[in-house]
Amino acid sequence: MTVRPATDADRAAIRAVVEAAFAQTDEAELVERLRADGDVIVELVAEDDDGVVVGHILFSPMTSSAGAQVASLAPVSVRPDRQGEGIGGDLIIAGIEACRAAGVDLIVVLGHAAYYPRFGFDAGAAEVLAAPFSGEHFMALELTPGALAPMRVGYARAFGL
Repeated sequence: MTVRPATDADRAAIRAVVEAAFAQTDEAELVERLRADGDVIVELVAEDDDGVVVGHILFSPMTSSAGAQVASLAPVSVRPDRQGEGIGGDLIIAGIEACRAAGVDLIVVLGHAAYYPRFGFDAGAAEVLAAPFSGEHFMALELTPGALAPMRVGYARAFGL
C-alpha cells in the first residue's frame, strides 16, 4: 500500500472510490467542486500494490477570524471491499503530516466520535470554535501549539454552508 499525492490522472478513480464509499454522489461532487474552486490544501490517494486507487482524503482551507491556517478534513473514503484494513487511518496520518508540512495550524473534522480521537481529534477542543457545527462529532486537532483559541471558522464555498 502506498499513500501519495493525488494527480489529475487519478480523478476518475477517486470519484469511483468516493461514490462507492458513501453509496451516493454527494461527496464525490463536493471533491470536484473543491478542486474547481482551488480549495484544496492536501489531497492524497492510497494505492494498492497493483496500482489501483483504493482510498482518498482531501483537506480544504477554512476561514478563520484569528488568522490561523485552518483545514477541514472532508471527505476520507475507502473502497467498501477494502474497509477495515487500516487504509483510512493511513490516509489520515499521512494527511495530518502533509497539512503540518503545508503550514496548517489546526484541522477540524465532522465525523465519527469513536474513530477520529485515535488520531488526536477532540470534540472538547473544538468547543472554542464558532462554526456551523458543534457537538461530539465536531472535533479539532491542533498542529501548532497555541493555535486553538476562540475563533470563528468557516468552510469553503463548495460545502454550501
